Amino acid sequence: MSLPFTRRKPSDGPRASFGRLLTYLFENKPAMVVIIVLSVLGAGASLAQPLLVNQVVTAVQHGETLSLLVWALVVLVVVSGLLNGIQHFLLQRAGEGVVLSTRRKLIGRILNLPISEFDTRRTGDLVSRVGSDTTLLRAVLTQGLIESIGGALTFVGAIIAMAVIDPLLLGITVAIVLVAIVVVGGLSRRIRVASKRAQEKVGDLTAAVERGIGAVRTIRAAGATEREVAEVDGHATEAYRRGLDIAKMSAFVVPVASIVMQVAFIAVLGVGGAQVAAGTITIATLITFILLLFMMVMPLGQALGAAVAVAQALGALGRIEEILHLPTEDQDDGAVRVAAATETDDAIAFEHVTFRYARAADASGAEGATARSGGPGAVDDERSADDVVLDDVSFRVPRGARVALVGPSGAGKSTTLALIERFYDPTDGVIRLGGVDVRGLDRAELRAQIGYVEQDAPVLAGTIRANLLLGSPGASEQDCVRVLEAVNLGEVLHRDPRGLDAQVGEDGVMLSGGERQRLAIARALLAAPPILLLDESTSSLDGVNEQKMRLAIDAVAEDRTLLVIAHRLSTVVDSDVIVVLEHGRVVGTGTHSELVQSTPLYRDLAKHQLLV
Repeated sequence: MSLPFTRRKPSDGPRASFGRLLTYLFENKPAMVVIIVLSVLGAGASLAQPLLVNQVVTAVQHGETLSLLVWALVVLVVVSGLLNGIQHFLLQRAGEGVVLSTRRKLIGRILNLPISEFDTRRTGDLVSRVGSDTTLLRAVLTQGLIESIGGALTFVGAIIAMAVIDPLLLGITVAIVLVAIVVVGGLSRRIRVASKRAQEKVGDLTAAVERGIGAVRTIRAAGATEREVAEVDGHATEAYRRGLDIAKMSAFVVPVASIVMQVAFIAVLGVGGAQVAAGTITIATLITFILLLFMMVMPLGQALGAAVAVAQALGALGRIEEILHLPTEDQDDGAVRVAAATETDDAIAFEHVTFRYARAADASGAEGATARSGGPGAVDDERSADDVVLDDVSFRVPRGARVALVGPSGAGKSTTLALIERFYDPTDGVIRLGGVDVRGLDRAELRAQIGYVEQDAPVLAGTIRANLLLGSPGASEQDCVRVLEAVNLGEVLHRDPRGLDAQVGEDGVMLSGGERQRLAIARALLAAPPILLLDESTSSLDGVNEQKMRLAIDAVAEDRTLLVIAHRLSTVVDSDVIVVLEHGRVVGTGTHSELVQSTPLYRDLAKHQLLV
């Protein structure tokens, strides 16, 4: 049983403000300036049209020629249309650019987060932030926010012209518009909160789907397909309900522009018609005012739509900013106090190392362990957050030696390797690599010296070649074939005519368990690091392949240091040193024969495996 997965308590995180949203939208400032200029020109072309219409109507009333005025009006309409088309394309391109830039930031941050963050966060929720949350930023641009800048000019210009034409009609119009603004302002705040909740539910849904797909064989074998479908369906229903909440509130916003237009038009037409009848204004003036009214209300409709889009985007931006404000794996390394280097012949040394997993609050506020199934040590180190995983552990791994870690499940073996790789840092004590505190080494430099084969031997979706080159991108095809032959995996090259370019499937599903393990070992061997960490590297192999694997490891182990975890003692009895762990403490160190005599736990393990 692995450590329980506990959901991180939702956090408000950094507050997403409109100013922060603008920094995302204006990352490509030259493009946005061009868009705004086009918007201003479009606003000018639009405002000029009612004035020309006034001239046309007046000319008709006086029997004057219209050819020049008509052509000017046609040119204005065509230019306005062209400007709108170009602006629309640039806005769409800018929107895609914002999404791409934000996704790049998120991906770069997520893949550099500390391993402890992945212990407490669901993969599907992180994927949702990269996918659906970033898409909402594009909607802000494409649904009228930037267009509202030009629209604002049109709005202001129309009001000025209307004030000059007839202050009374303008007063009636403004009163109606203010009611609409108050209504939308109140709803936009509620839409923002509802949007964040909806995106969280989409994250829950994505996480549930990812879990179901990742464990589809286990679910089918357990006869739990319908229960899993019901579970995912429940998340989908919750996401639907949250989306429906937004739709209900938006439904109040969408008709506002239409209602404002109709009420304002009727009021202006009624009052203006009375004025025309009384002779206080001309019919040309009334027509011009009505056209300006449309010019004013259309940008208002854009602004109302933009308000909804901004409210939704701010909800998504809060989730994006939460991840972007998390520290990266090495962000706090400069503040770590590093122990002085020592003269030593040891490749690795543990000096009074104690480690416990950090605690994290779950959704209900209760605290739980941060490690979850699938994390380093999750299978081997079965303990709650109240327990110390490693307690005052000290041992040495001499250069060029083969050292084995043995002990029952939950002893802390896999966590030991995870600490060497600096997936976590010890709570107390020092881990040294070549006499240097590992916290004083650049992580890339540290990991370049270590080949690490995890217990579950993960294989990435893609080709055999891509898996081998993961840690050795410059390796030749001959090198790849050589390491495959060394781990008795040459036959996979003949099963598919594509050879190294054969697909292995999601999580290596097209390979057997033993083949996946051997491929993971071949990947580590190809990098030829001076230190190899092997966590149960032969657990999925049969007797024949295990023996061949041991010979392969023996061949590459010359002039290299090996630290090996094994449950089958037969694979490590010839190790130079065997370290016995129990409940996170070292209870014995020595050779096989020495430990049989000195350490009761090791003697019992050896008896059960018929080695004594």
